[in-house]
Amino acid sequence: MDGPAMVTQCGIPPGESHTYIYKLEQTGTFWIHGHDHHQNSDGLRTPLVVYDREHPPYEYTDDILFSVEDWYLEEFEEREKQTLDPSLPFPPPHGYGFGLIDGYNGNDTKPLYFEPGNTYRLRFVNMGALTTFQFTLPGHRMRVVEIDGVYTEPTEVDGLNIAPAQRYSVLIDAQKNTQFNYQYNITMYAEFLPHKQGLSPRVYMGDVIYDKSAPLKTIRSDAGWSHFRFADDITLASLDGEPAMPVDRNLEFTIGNNVYSTGQHLDHFNNITYAQPLVPTLYTALTMGKLAMDERVYGPQTHAVVLNHMEVVEITIHNPNTMPHPLHLHGHVFQVVEYGLAKAFFPIPDAFKDIPTVRYTGSCPSKRDTMLIPSMHYIKIRLRADNPGVWIFHCHLDIHHAMGMAMTFVEAPDVLQRTQRVPPRMVEFCRKLGFPVEGNAAGNSALDFTGLPTPPTIVARSPASTGRALTGRD
Repeated sequence: MDGPAMVTQCGIPPGESHTYIYKLEQTGTFWIHGHDHHQNSDGLRTPLVVYDREHPPYEYTDDILFSVEDWYLEEFEEREKQTLDPSLPFPPPHGYGFGLIDGYNGNDTKPLYFEPGNTYRLRFVNMGALTTFQFTLPGHRMRVVEIDGVYTEPTEVDGLNIAPAQRYSVLIDAQKNTQFNYQYNITMYAEFLPHKQGLSPRVYMGDVIYDKSAPLKTIRSDAGWSHFRFADDITLASLDGEPAMPVDRNLEFTIGNNVYSTGQHLDHFNNITYAQPLVPTLYTALTMGKLAMDERVYGPQTHAVVLNHMEVVEITIHNPNTMPHPLHLHGHVFQVVEYGLAKAFFPIPDAFKDIPTVRYTGSCPSKRDTMLIPSMHYIKIRLRADNPGVWIFHCHLDIHHAMGMAMTFVEAPDVLQRTQRVPPRMVEFCRKLGFPVEGNAAGNSALDFTGLPTPPTIVARSPASTGRALTGRD
């Protein structure tokens, strides 16, 4: 139970309130956000840090949080209309957002105050709807120690590229004297947006102060960015030392964009474009008895995959498009075990052909809950189905989620039925909103889906898969 509308609950009705109570079993850097009508894009979002009850595995002097996000002139509803209304031109015009750092315009970014010899933990949360944020601090040693709430072996890097929904912690060693002050750089960008001076990318600078009277030391890399070491999932290792899990079952998906019979350009997993059911999927899992093990009862567009309790699943996701996708899984962290160029049956543009075909993890794969799949690449992740529930898996570019790039894992519904129940207040919420609280995806018995809209059929593969940004106007 973690809140996505019509996945694990109906929304909280206007004028009502609900208290979520969680047993915290994981420390680290997270965020809370609305998950209905993409309210997080319009600001319903905030960082959440869970501190270690005992001493953390790494020592540092101070803990500093950076929350970064993009902000647009239009509300998400308007940008969604520009994208999904079949009577409007597609793709919509390019849009360029503004960067917010800790809730303020990035141009007003706060200084950091360092003392010589100290070590600082900097946490980063990308709460944005579309853009990646890059962080660098020239002249300082930086080590990654956490990704998405999971501690890693310390790995030295020169910078971070933080995709939407991703989180990082780094340890930074201060200089040993106060001779100079320095600057950090936070650059907001999306590789699929065309370069436009002052708009894409947007560059924000902040001061690192050792002594207010000291001069600023500007450090440039004469060798260029190609020699910078940025954090790389496949080279990071989980601190717990767990090796890659042996696999019980393999699942394989291709993501992309098609033109459908509705006239809309919609995103998909394996050509199924996601649409919400009339009954929250969790409620279907709890009320359909033995039929809950049948993926069909969850409806034709929730794209439900039933997982057996405690099985280890390897999931391969192909992204044969020239746009990257940050895919986020609720309810789990997963091991990142492999990635490389999209398989041979997808045409690979010449610009990608010098990239190594396959890269494998080391003996202890990194673990996280949001993985950026580069353009024209695939990834392989592994997870153990040890958390019975219904968990949505979706692109965290919010417009792509709205276009249907989502699916659900229905995990151990037989165990769910023995161990969980829906709180009466949440049943009441559904009824107030006019939604049924039991039955299949349509609120009916067996495989009767009367009341659900007919799933659209594919007309053509969309040229939008080549990477046009779907963000709205300036």
